[in-house]
Amino acid sequence: MRHAMKRKDSFIQLFAMTGILLLSMRSLGQKYKIHSLEEDIHTLSLDHASLTDRINNIKRDLLREASQDSTGLFASRLRHLFSE
Repeated sequence: MRHAMKRKDSFIQLFAMTGILLLSMRSLGQKYKIHSLEEDIHTLSLDHASLTDRINNIKRDLLREASQDSTGLFASRLRHLFSE
């Protein structure tokens, strides 16, 4: 009877240690996934800033070219489009 109880305790201990190991591995995987997502966020932020600057430069250049039109119709139309 004592021998069976001793084995039962060992089995429970093995079961608990296996559970802890599996949870640790899952946590480590999530840690690396979070790190990868943070790198993606940083890259996307840089891309967003670059695209925003590019759009603003294009708008500015278009408005500058349109302002050279003597009728002013093109510049008025562009201002209307860009305000929306």
